[in-house]
Amino acid sequence: MDVKDDPDTSPEYADMTRLSVNINKLATLRNARGGNNPDIVLAAKDIERFGADGITVHPRPDERHIRYADVFELKKILTTPFNIEGNPVENKFIDLVSEICPEQVTLVPDASLQLTSDHGWDTVRHAAFLKKTISHFTSLGIKVSIFVDPVSDIILAAKDTGTHRIELYTESYAKKFALGERDAAVSDYKTAYELAMLLGLEVNAGHDLDLKNLGYFSEHLPNLHEVSIGHALICDSIYYGLENTVQLYKRQLGKAAL
Repeated sequence: MDVKDDPDTSPEYADMTRLSVNINKLATLRNARGGNNPDIVLAAKDIERFGADGITVHPRPDERHIRYADVFELKKILTTPFNIEGNPVENKFIDLVSEICPEQVTLVPDASLQLTSDHGWDTVRHAAFLKKTISHFTSLGIKVSIFVDPVSDIILAAKDTGTHRIELYTESYAKKFALGERDAAVSDYKTAYELAMLLGLEVNAGHDLDLKNLGYFSEHLPNLHEVSIGHALICDSIYYGLENTVQLYKRQLGKAAL
Protein backbone atom coordinates (compact mmCIF):
# COMPACT_ATOMS: atom_id res chain seq x y z
CA MET A 1 0.00 0.00 0.00
CA ASP A 2 1.36 3.42 -0.95
CA VAL A 3 1.61 6.02 1.79
CA LYS A 4 -0.90 8.20 -0.04
CA ASP A 5 -3.43 5.37 0.17
CA ASP A 6 -2.77 4.49 3.81
CA PRO A 7 -5.73 5.56 6.02
CA ASP A 8 -3.31 6.15 8.90
CA THR A 9 -1.30 8.76 7.01
CA SER A 10 -3.88 10.47 4.81
CA PRO A 11 -4.93 14.07 5.64
CA GLU A 12 -8.47 12.88 6.35
CA TYR A 13 -7.26 11.17 9.52
CA ALA A 14 -4.69 13.72 10.66
CA ASP A 15 -5.06 15.42 14.04
CA MET A 16 -8.27 13.70 15.08
CA THR A 17 -9.33 10.83 17.27
CA ARG A 18 -10.90 8.16 15.13
CA LEU A 19 -14.21 6.62 16.08
CA SER A 20 -14.17 2.94 15.22
CA VAL A 21 -17.58 1.37 15.69
CA ASN A 22 -17.64 -2.18 16.99
CA ILE A 23 -20.52 -3.96 15.24
CA ASN A 24 -20.53 -7.16 17.32
CA LYS A 25 -23.86 -6.31 18.95
CA LEU A 26 -25.55 -5.99 15.57
CA ALA A 27 -24.36 -9.49 14.79
CA THR A 28 -25.71 -10.69 18.15
CA LEU A 29 -29.13 -9.34 17.17
CA ARG A 30 -28.96 -11.03 13.76
CA ASN A 31 -27.91 -14.35 15.24
CA ALA A 32 -30.76 -14.31 17.76
CA ARG A 33 -33.28 -15.05 15.01
CA GLY A 34 -31.16 -16.51 12.25
CA GLY A 35 -31.32 -15.14 8.73
CA ASN A 36 -29.63 -11.89 7.84
CA ASN A 37 -31.53 -9.16 9.68
CA PRO A 38 -29.85 -6.86 10.39
CA ASP A 39 -27.56 -7.21 7.39
CA ILE A 40 -24.07 -6.77 8.90
CA VAL A 41 -22.42 -5.73 5.65
CA LEU A 42 -25.08 -3.13 4.88
CA ALA A 43 -24.96 -1.85 8.46
CA ALA A 44 -21.18 -1.43 8.29
CA LYS A 45 -21.46 0.49 5.01
CA ASP A 46 -24.11 2.75 6.53
CA ILE A 47 -22.08 3.35 9.68
CA GLU A 48 -19.17 4.47 7.51
CA ARG A 49 -21.54 6.71 5.54
CA PHE A 50 -22.87 8.17 8.80
CA GLY A 51 -19.37 9.38 9.69
CA ALA A 52 -17.54 6.60 11.52
CA ASP A 53 -13.79 6.53 10.93
CA GLY A 54 -13.47 2.75 11.11
CA ILE A 55 -15.15 -0.57 11.81
CA THR A 56 -14.15 -2.99 14.57
CA VAL A 57 -15.08 -6.65 14.95
CA HIS A 58 -14.13 -9.16 17.63
CA PRO A 59 -14.78 -12.66 16.27
CA ARG A 60 -14.78 -15.28 19.02
CA PRO A 61 -14.20 -19.00 18.57
CA ASP A 62 -17.88 -19.82 19.21
CA GLU A 63 -18.97 -17.17 16.64
CA ARG A 64 -21.73 -16.03 18.98
CA HIS A 65 -21.85 -12.65 17.27
CA ILE A 66 -19.45 -11.83 14.42
CA ARG A 67 -18.81 -14.91 12.32
CA TYR A 68 -15.55 -15.57 10.56
CA ALA A 69 -17.43 -15.46 7.26
CA ASP A 70 -18.61 -11.93 8.13
CA VAL A 71 -15.03 -10.76 8.37
CA PHE A 72 -14.28 -11.81 4.79
CA GLU A 73 -17.42 -10.08 3.50
CA LEU A 74 -16.66 -6.90 5.43
CA LYS A 75 -13.12 -6.75 4.06
CA LYS A 76 -14.54 -6.59 0.52
CA ILE A 77 -16.61 -3.45 1.10
CA LEU A 78 -15.08 -1.35 3.87
CA THR A 79 -13.52 1.97 2.88
CA THR A 80 -12.37 3.00 6.37
CA PRO A 81 -9.76 1.28 8.56
CA PHE A 82 -10.73 -2.25 9.58
CA ASN A 83 -9.77 -3.33 13.11
CA ILE A 84 -9.97 -7.00 14.09
CA GLU A 85 -9.76 -7.82 17.80
CA GLY A 86 -9.03 -11.16 19.36
CA ASN A 87 -6.75 -13.46 21.28
CA PRO A 88 -3.82 -14.70 19.18
CA VAL A 89 -3.49 -17.91 21.17
CA GLU A 90 -6.15 -19.19 18.77
CA ASN A 91 -4.53 -20.37 15.52
CA LYS A 92 -7.84 -19.75 13.75
CA PHE A 93 -7.65 -16.09 14.72
CA ILE A 94 -4.05 -15.75 13.55
CA ASP A 95 -4.91 -17.39 10.24
CA LEU A 96 -7.94 -15.14 9.78
CA VAL A 97 -6.03 -11.92 10.39
CA SER A 98 -3.12 -13.09 8.24
CA GLU A 99 -5.44 -13.74 5.31
CA ILE A 100 -7.57 -10.59 5.71
CA CYS A 101 -4.65 -8.23 6.41
CA PRO A 102 -6.75 -5.50 8.07
CA GLU A 103 -5.30 -2.08 8.76
CA GLN A 104 -5.09 -2.97 12.45
CA VAL A 105 -5.21 -6.01 14.69
CA THR A 106 -5.88 -5.53 18.40
CA LEU A 107 -4.57 -8.33 20.60
CA VAL A 108 -6.85 -9.03 23.57
CA PRO A 109 -6.12 -11.66 26.26
CA ASP A 110 -9.65 -12.97 26.69
CA ALA A 111 -10.66 -16.58 27.25
CA SER A 112 -12.62 -18.36 24.51
CA LEU A 113 -15.92 -18.40 26.44
CA GLN A 114 -15.47 -15.06 28.18
CA LEU A 115 -18.52 -12.77 28.11
CA THR A 116 -16.46 -9.67 27.44
CA SER A 117 -12.89 -8.47 27.90
CA ASP A 118 -11.99 -7.73 31.52
CA HIS A 119 -8.23 -7.14 31.66
CA GLY A 120 -5.24 -6.21 29.58
CA TRP A 121 -2.04 -8.09 28.78
CA ASP A 122 0.70 -8.70 31.30
CA THR A 123 3.32 -7.49 28.87
CA VAL A 124 6.15 -8.51 31.19
CA ARG A 125 5.05 -12.10 31.69
CA HIS A 126 3.96 -12.60 28.08
CA ALA A 127 6.75 -10.57 26.46
CA ALA A 128 8.20 -13.39 24.34
CA PHE A 129 4.80 -14.50 23.05
CA LEU A 130 3.76 -10.96 22.19
CA LYS A 131 7.04 -10.19 20.42
CA LYS A 132 6.71 -13.29 18.24
CA THR A 133 3.05 -12.62 17.43
CA ILE A 134 3.52 -8.92 16.74
CA SER A 135 6.51 -9.63 14.51
CA HIS A 136 4.36 -11.98 12.43
CA PHE A 137 1.59 -9.43 11.91
CA THR A 138 4.03 -6.58 11.31
CA SER A 139 5.74 -8.60 8.58
CA LEU A 140 2.37 -8.62 6.77
CA GLY A 141 2.06 -4.84 6.96
CA ILE A 142 -0.59 -4.88 9.71
CA LYS A 143 -0.50 -2.28 12.47
CA VAL A 144 -0.70 -3.90 15.89
CA SER A 145 -2.36 -2.62 19.05
CA ILE A 146 -2.28 -4.49 22.37
CA PHE A 147 -4.96 -4.21 25.04
CA VAL A 148 -3.44 -3.04 28.35
CA ASP A 149 -4.36 -1.68 31.75
CA PRO A 150 -3.11 1.84 32.61
CA VAL A 151 -0.01 0.64 34.48
CA SER A 152 3.40 2.18 33.82
CA ASP A 153 5.44 -1.06 34.00
CA ILE A 154 3.01 -2.72 31.59
CA ILE A 155 3.32 0.12 29.10
CA LEU A 156 7.12 0.19 29.36
CA ALA A 157 7.19 -3.52 28.58
CA ALA A 158 4.66 -3.03 25.78
CA LYS A 159 7.13 -0.79 23.99
CA ASP A 160 9.65 -3.63 23.89
CA THR A 161 7.21 -5.98 22.16
CA GLY A 162 7.39 -4.01 18.92
CA THR A 163 3.73 -2.99 18.96
CA HIS A 164 2.70 0.16 17.13
CA ARG A 165 -0.08 1.05 19.56
CA ILE A 166 -1.66 0.23 22.87
CA GLU A 167 -5.36 0.23 23.65
CA LEU A 168 -6.14 1.38 27.17
CA TYR A 169 -8.79 -0.78 28.83
CA THR A 170 -11.20 1.81 30.19
CA GLU A 171 -13.67 -0.12 32.36
CA SER A 172 -12.21 1.21 35.62
CA TYR A 173 -12.41 4.75 34.24
CA ALA A 174 -16.08 4.28 33.38
CA LYS A 175 -16.94 2.86 36.81
CA LYS A 176 -15.28 5.69 38.76
CA PHE A 177 -16.72 8.29 36.42
CA ALA A 178 -20.22 6.94 37.05
CA LEU A 179 -19.63 7.42 40.78
CA GLY A 180 -18.75 11.07 40.21
CA GLU A 181 -15.03 10.54 40.86
CA ARG A 182 -13.92 12.20 37.64
CA ASP A 183 -10.39 13.26 38.57
CA ALA A 184 -9.60 9.88 40.13
CA ALA A 185 -11.16 8.13 37.15
CA VAL A 186 -8.93 9.73 34.57
CA SER A 187 -5.70 10.15 36.57
CA ASP A 188 -4.06 6.78 35.84
CA TYR A 189 -5.09 7.03 32.20
CA LYS A 190 -3.46 10.43 31.78
CA THR A 191 -0.24 9.07 33.27
CA ALA A 192 -0.35 5.99 31.06
CA TYR A 193 -1.17 8.04 28.00
CA GLU A 194 1.67 10.51 28.58
CA LEU A 195 4.16 7.69 29.12
CA ALA A 196 3.06 5.91 25.95
CA MET A 197 3.36 9.11 23.93
CA LEU A 198 6.88 9.65 25.29
CA LEU A 199 7.76 6.13 24.21
CA GLY A 200 6.48 6.81 20.70
CA LEU A 201 3.42 4.57 20.99
CA GLU A 202 0.07 5.62 19.58
CA VAL A 203 -2.77 5.27 22.05
CA ASN A 204 -6.21 3.80 21.49
CA ALA A 205 -8.91 3.32 24.13
CA GLY A 206 -12.01 1.25 24.59
CA HIS A 207 -14.49 -0.55 26.84
CA ASP A 208 -17.51 1.02 28.54
CA LEU A 209 -16.97 4.41 26.92
CA ASP A 210 -20.29 6.11 26.23
CA LEU A 211 -21.95 9.47 25.58
CA LYS A 212 -21.71 10.43 29.25
CA ASN A 213 -18.01 9.76 29.84
CA LEU A 214 -16.36 9.98 26.41
CA GLY A 215 -16.10 13.75 26.21
CA TYR A 216 -14.32 14.09 29.56
CA PHE A 217 -11.94 11.26 28.66
CA SER A 218 -11.04 12.71 25.28
CA GLU A 219 -10.53 16.18 26.75
CA HIS A 220 -7.86 14.81 29.07
CA LEU A 221 -6.25 12.51 26.50
CA PRO A 222 -6.55 14.88 23.52
CA ASN A 223 -4.32 13.11 20.99
CA LEU A 224 -5.79 9.64 21.19
CA HIS A 225 -5.42 7.78 17.94
CA GLU A 226 -8.70 5.87 18.15
CA VAL A 227 -11.56 4.86 20.40
CA SER A 228 -13.43 1.63 19.72
CA ILE A 229 -17.03 1.68 20.92
CA GLY A 230 -19.73 -0.89 20.35
CA HIS A 231 -22.17 -1.86 23.09
CA ALA A 232 -23.07 1.63 24.31
CA LEU A 233 -23.26 3.09 20.81
CA ILE A 234 -25.56 0.38 19.51
CA CYS A 235 -27.77 0.68 22.61
CA ASP A 236 -27.97 4.46 22.16
CA SER A 237 -28.94 3.99 18.53
CA ILE A 238 -32.18 2.32 19.66
CA TYR A 239 -33.28 5.68 21.04
CA TYR A 240 -31.48 8.17 18.82
CA GLY A 241 -31.15 6.34 15.51
CA LEU A 242 -27.88 4.98 14.15
CA GLU A 243 -26.87 7.95 12.02
CA ASN A 244 -27.57 10.48 14.77
CA THR A 245 -25.78 8.33 17.36
CA VAL A 246 -22.58 8.10 15.32
CA GLN A 247 -22.59 11.88 15.04
CA LEU A 248 -23.25 12.30 18.77
CA TYR A 249 -20.17 10.22 19.56
CA LYS A 250 -18.09 12.12 17.03
CA ARG A 251 -19.21 15.34 18.71
CA GLN A 252 -17.95 14.09 22.08
CA LEU A 253 -14.56 13.34 20.55
CA GLY A 254 -14.55 16.80 19.01
CA LYS A 255 -14.50 18.36 22.47
CA ALA A 256 -10.81 17.49 22.74
CA ALA A 257 -10.06 20.01 19.99
CA LEU A 258 -11.93 22.89 21.65
